[in-house]
Amino acid sequence: MTARLALILLSGLLALSACNTVSGIGKDIEKAGEAIQGAGEKGRK
Repeated sequence: MTARLALILLSGLLALSACNTVSGIGKDIEKAGEAIQGAGEKGRK
């Protein structure tokens, strides 16, 4: 029973850390897209 609970808690921790990682990657990609868009707008002027 204790091993099962430990496995469930460990799985939950891994899932939460994965969500934070994916969220961080999404923010990085968004910032890169904004930089590219800004460079494109400067090139039009």
